[in-house]
Amino acid sequence: MNAPIVHGGGITAAAALHGGKPEEWLDLSTGVSPFSAALPEISMRAWQRLPDGYLTDEARQAARDYYGSGDILPLPVPGTQSAIQLLPRLLVGAGRAAVLGPTYGEYERAFKSAGCAVDLLDSVEQIDAAHALIVIVNPNNPDGRIYEPDTLVALCKRMAASGGLVVVDEAFGDTVPEASVVSLVAGLPNLIVFRSFGKFFGLAGLRLGFVVATGPILARFENWLGPWAVSGPALSIASALLRSDTAPIRQAIAERSAALRTVLEGCGLRIHGGTALFSLVDHFSAGGLHAHLCRHRILVRKFDYAPHWLRFGVTADAACDKRLAAALQSYDG
Repeated sequence: MNAPIVHGGGITAAAALHGGKPEEWLDLSTGVSPFSAALPEISMRAWQRLPDGYLTDEARQAARDYYGSGDILPLPVPGTQSAIQLLPRLLVGAGRAAVLGPTYGEYERAFKSAGCAVDLLDSVEQIDAAHALIVIVNPNNPDGRIYEPDTLVALCKRMAASGGLVVVDEAFGDTVPEASVVSLVAGLPNLIVFRSFGKFFGLAGLRLGFVVATGPILARFENWLGPWAVSGPALSIASALLRSDTAPIRQAIAERSAALRTVLEGCGLRIHGGTALFSLVDHFSAGGLHAHLCRHRILVRKFDYAPHWLRFGVTADAACDKRLAAALQSYDG
């Protein structure tokens, strides 16, 4: 079995190793918005009963309108991680999977754990008819690389000839809607899109995501997940927030993202890429800098496959900027 992947978060473990109470730490290790959207009022019925069908219907309709999926009603799932675990079931025969990387490591791990052959590729051009399922994270995590919709459509059409499926993970797509291919799914039966809910709305603990695909594929995911996969309160929150005015959230994220880049560049760090919710830094002593920040009770994301990279999540306010800048400026490694 593949070893578990170390993700962002993990403040409790970091505090146990480096000291301090978890609440004293500044967690910049995730790509989750530091602004949690205001929760709507949730009826007691949603808490007391198993999720009623109307709650699912309302959430799916709200997701359709928010993501722009046309006639397709996105399927709510308990976090897109749950859908990732199901992807190997879509592979048939001896088909291979391909993951464009480096990217979110759980894709490769899910295929390997299921005994599937998987290739980690650098570019779309390396994909061929031997690949029965392709995964592309767009924008990519952690470098923010973006594949244009025309490129993804061309890939879908090319892979359709051999029956290949294309999975596009748009977990960080809320702030770059022009890069989304959700609106094109209805005309591309081999295209599957994953959307995360918690990252943009700052509610990662809700564990909610959506799968957008044509009917036969959505039916398979729904069957595999089983009944009541998403809680009633989560469905209620999604219905309300997906229909709310998200412009203030986008503006706040954009302002904080710019502030983070100003701090990083002002401290002499080279930004290698990123999205509106995180910046990727390339540093010759990334390991030493990571440890130094931990001693200052600041957690950022490091990568075992790229020891010169650090990913910094968006800061919440000017006080966090000041704290981060002071810690960075004190590093003499």
